[in-house]
Amino acid sequence: MRITTLPINNAQTQGPRRRELMSRQSPQHLENATDLMLRALRLRPASVSRGTLVLGAGACTEVPLAALVHGSDEVVLADLDEFSLRQAREELAAPALRRAVRLVVEDLSGGISASLDRLLARQPWDTLREQGPRALFDAAASCLDACPVPDPPEFAELAPGSFGVVISSLLLSQLFSYPLLDVLDRVQRVAPEALDEQERHRGYQEAAQAFRVRVIAAHLHLLRALLDADGLAVLLCDQRGFVFDAPDPQSHRRAIPLVPRAFFELVEQNFTIVERREWEWLTDMPAEGRYGRGYDVVGYILR
Repeated sequence: MRITTLPINNAQTQGPRRRELMSRQSPQHLENATDLMLRALRLRPASVSRGTLVLGAGACTEVPLAALVHGSDEVVLADLDEFSLRQAREELAAPALRRAVRLVVEDLSGGISASLDRLLARQPWDTLREQGPRALFDAAASCLDACPVPDPPEFAELAPGSFGVVISSLLLSQLFSYPLLDVLDRVQRVAPEALDEQERHRGYQEAAQAFRVRVIAAHLHLLRALLDADGLAVLLCDQRGFVFDAPDPQSHRRAIPLVPRAFFELVEQNFTIVERREWEWLTDMPAEGRYGRGYDVVGYILR
């Protein structure tokens, strides 16, 4: 499962060295992420919990952890990658600050990848391969349709209504993209020549889109469930990826959609939008034989 590679990926893409590179390469990304989180703390009503929760915290590359601790009674960092969480907490210089940070190690999707893997494992892939690409993607679509999506997922260490500020930090697209990549990995292992059929298989495309929407709705419901009454959520989400092959990222650019249009409608249905921003995040600059990469990010403060 792709989710099991998360700690390896995080080791390469998160932490203080990555933050320093980001501050030179894409400073607006750090500035907007930090400003939205700290603004939510300032807007938090005095009557609500002073607990702050960061979902998908990782190594807190974009998260101003020390400032969150100073503005909270407790900061909870939740992620599947325990090593990155510990790294983030250890960056805090003062023992008193570190004691105010609690770590929660969880698959924040509620186990979607594991459930989907069990469904995929039951399929007669050798027989389906003999029947052709359409049969393979019929089976893949049926697995996505049948895959349970906890709505919202529940976690013993994250009590509903406990937090005055809940932050979802560039987590949402991972919750559905990793399971969808697992499906394609399975097809590739069985019949690599059939992968191109996914774009032409309407049933699979519809199942994948419906799966994305279910996962997004469940995550928004989780944010809402964890908030204290009148609490605030900060939602950072990469809405589109792009690649480029010139120093100017606006030139020779090819976009890669990540979230469906329904994402924006679901946000409006579940929350009142206090603030909304969009910005560009450059993750890699082009080099010889390699495209540059980046994301268009949307950031919300929600009530």
